[in-house]
Order: sequence, then structure tokens, then C-alpha cells
Amino acid sequence: MDPALADEIEAAFDGVDLSSAAPADAPPGEADSSGEGGADGQAPSELEQARAQAAQAAEELARARADLYNLQQEYQGFVRRSRESAAGHREAGQASVVETLIPVLDEIELARQHGDLTGTFATTAGKLEQILADKFGLERFGEVGEVFDPKLHDALMATESSEVTEPSIALVLQPGYKLGERVVRAARVQVANPA
Repeated sequence: MDPALADEIEAAFDGVDLSSAAPADAPPGEADSSGEGGADGQAPSELEQARAQAAQAAEELARARADLYNLQQEYQGFVRRSRESAAGHREAGQASVVETLIPVLDEIELARQHGDLTGTFATTAGKLEQILADKFGLERFGEVGEVFDPKLHDALMATESSEVTEPSIALVLQPGYKLGERVVRAARVQVANPA
């Protein structure tokens, strides 16, 4: 029982003569074995009722506290799951935007390779690539001479070469892109295998 509640119950019975009260195991309304209590026959019954009400109130308070605790735990779990879910949705949205822009980035890279990326178009393309790199963590990969990694590269063609000691990229047909550690698109390459 809550100590504060117990103190309040004890204070409520200050001034009540408990010497004539029936023992705790006696049925309510019965006087003690001394035979006294005639007119005070109501006192033990009221005392027992007050004790029963106090015990019931204490039990209800304990249940209410348990319910409140459970509700708080459930709410905290909901908040935690919501935050995790929001982060996942944000990452999925970013990935979707970047995947949609990959064909545009491919066109920019082809224009750069052919010398057609000039003037304001070059400035705009550079800003787009910079924003995607800084804000979303987009990284282009796949360079000639890199060691071939089947997790990062799709080998579309293969040749043999005496100039390499391990499978390496001889030609990049399409660069690959990563968002952080996640590969959005593997680089499409020609591989040179050792002869």
C-alpha cells in the first residue's frame, strides 16, 4: 500500500476507540469477546467498511498507476517507431528522386565526353551534380583501371589482357551510382581478365 495513503487512513481513525472493535477475523457487526459494545455495535462495522473502502481505493490506485505506466510505454514505443518509419520514408523518397534523375546524369556525362557540355548548360549540370552529391550523398563510380567487383559492376563484355594481374575495368559503358552505401545502379563495364 502507498505510504501516504496509509498515513491518511491512520489519521482518519484518530480519536476512534479501537479497544471495543471486533478482532480482524470476527464477522462485521459482532462485538469482541468481552461482551461489550452494545450501543457501540456499529463502530466495528463502520471501521471494517472504512478499511475495506481504503483497501479497494488502494487497489484501484495501483491499477490506475499500472494502466498509466503501460499507456506511457505504448506511447513512447509509438513515437520511436514513428521516427524510425519517417527516416525510412525519407530515404526511400530520396532514392526515388535520384533514380529518376540518373538518365539525366547519363546524358550530362555523355555530353561532357563529347565536348558538348559548354556555357550555361555546363554550369547548370555542374550545380545539379553538386547538389545531388552534397544533399543526397550521390556518388558516381566506375573508372577505367578499377578492380572489377561484381557487387558494384555489371560485366557486359570481357577481354583478355597481359597488362592486368586481376580482373579490371577496361571500358566504362555506363557509370554506376551509390547513395551512401546503397548501390542505386551498378556500373556497366567491359572487363579485362589476365591472359
